[in-house]
Amino acid sequence: MIPVAEIGAERTQLGALGEKVWRGAAAVGAAGIVASVVLAALTPDGWRRFLFAYLLNFAFFLSLALGALYFVLLHHLTRSGWSVVVRRVPEMLSATLPVLLVLFVPLAVGVRELYPWADAGVMAHDKVLQMKAAYLNVPFFLARCVAYFAVWCGLARYFTRRSVAQDSSGDATLTVQMQSRSAPAMVAFALTLTFAAIDLLMSLDPHWYSTIFGVYFFAGAVVGIYALLPLLVFGLQSAGLLRRAVTVEHYHDMGKLLFGFVVFWAYIGFSQYMLIWYANIPEETRWLLRRQTNGWGVVGLILVIGHFVVPFVALLSRGTKRRPAALAAAAAWCLAMHWVDLYWLVMPAVSPASPAPHLVDFALLAGFGGVWLAAGAYLARQRALVPQRDPRLAESLAFENA
Repeated sequence: MIPVAEIGAERTQLGALGEKVWRGAAAVGAAGIVASVVLAALTPDGWRRFLFAYLLNFAFFLSLALGALYFVLLHHLTRSGWSVVVRRVPEMLSATLPVLLVLFVPLAVGVRELYPWADAGVMAHDKVLQMKAAYLNVPFFLARCVAYFAVWCGLARYFTRRSVAQDSSGDATLTVQMQSRSAPAMVAFALTLTFAAIDLLMSLDPHWYSTIFGVYFFAGAVVGIYALLPLLVFGLQSAGLLRRAVTVEHYHDMGKLLFGFVVFWAYIGFSQYMLIWYANIPEETRWLLRRQTNGWGVVGLILVIGHFVVPFVALLSRGTKRRPAALAAAAAWCLAMHWVDLYWLVMPAVSPASPAPHLVDFALLAGFGGVWLAAGAYLARQRALVPQRDPRLAESLAFENA
C-alpha cells in the first residue's frame, strides 16, 4: 500500500512511453488498414468481405469503448471506493469514442451492401421488410447512429473532463456532481447501447428478432472491458507505472468482476438459445440454424467451451485472481473469445457456407486495434493514470478483500 501523500512520487504518467506507444500503434493501425484494402482488392468478392470484416472489428472495439464507459458510470453510480486507482484507464478508453465515430463513416457509405433492408430491390419484393420500413431505412438508421454517438461522446466527455479537472483543483463537489448524474447517464447508456446493438448487428438479418439481443451484446462488452482492464494494468506495471498504487487486492476484484460477467454472458446466451429452441418458431430458429450448419456449429461449440468453460475453470480459483500474470493470461483469452463471439454474430451473414476466417479479418483487427490503442495512448500521454485528488483515493489505496 502507498500512502496518499506519496502518490505524487509514484510513476503515474505515460510520458515518453505514451509518445512511443501511440506512434507505434498508429503505424501498426495504418499498415493493417492498408493491408486489408490490398487483400480486398486482390480477392474475388473481396470488397463485400471487407465491409463485413470492417463491421465485425468496428463492433469489437466499439464494445470495448462502451464497456469502458459503463465501468466509469457504474463506479460513480455505486460510489465505489476500490476502483478509484484503476478508473482513469477506462476513462481514457471511453474518450476514444469520437475516433470510433470517424471510423463509422465507411459503414455509413457501405450500408446498402451490409443490410438487406437498405437495398431497394430487396425491399420491393419483401412484404416483411416493407412493414418494417418506417424504422429500417437508411436516413433514419444513420440519424440514429449519429444520435447514439452523440450520447456516448457527451457522457464520456462529461465524466472524463471532470475527473481530470479534479486532479488540479481537488474540488470534491466534482465527485458529487458525477455521482448525482450517473443514474440518468446509465439509463441513457442502456437505451442507446440496446438500440445500437439491434441496428448494427441484429438487423443484418431483418427477418429475425430477439428481445434479449441488446443484453447479450452488453454482456459481451462488459466481459471485454473487464478482460482488457487487468491486461492493460498489468502491461503498465510491467513498464514501471502504478507499481504500488495497484495491488493484488485490485486485481482480485477485477478478476471477480470478469468471472461474474463470464457467467452472466453464458446465462444470457443460453437463455436466448433455450427459448428459441423451445418455441421452435421458424422466424426465430432460422437465425440459429444458420449458425449450426456448414461448420458454424463448431464456432458455437468453441464459444461454449472457450467463452465459458475454460474461463470459468481458470477464474474460479482465488489464486488466479490474485496473481497478476495469471489473471492477465486469462483476460487475454477472454478478450480473444469476445472477438470470436462477434465473429459468430456477424460473419454468417456474408459467409453462410463456411466459417473459415480470411486474412482481411485479421488485417482489419490489427488496423482497428492499432488506431484505437494509438488514440487511447495519445489521450493519456500527459495525464495522470490515477485520479490523484479523488476524495476516495485513500480508501482505494488501502483497499483489501475480505
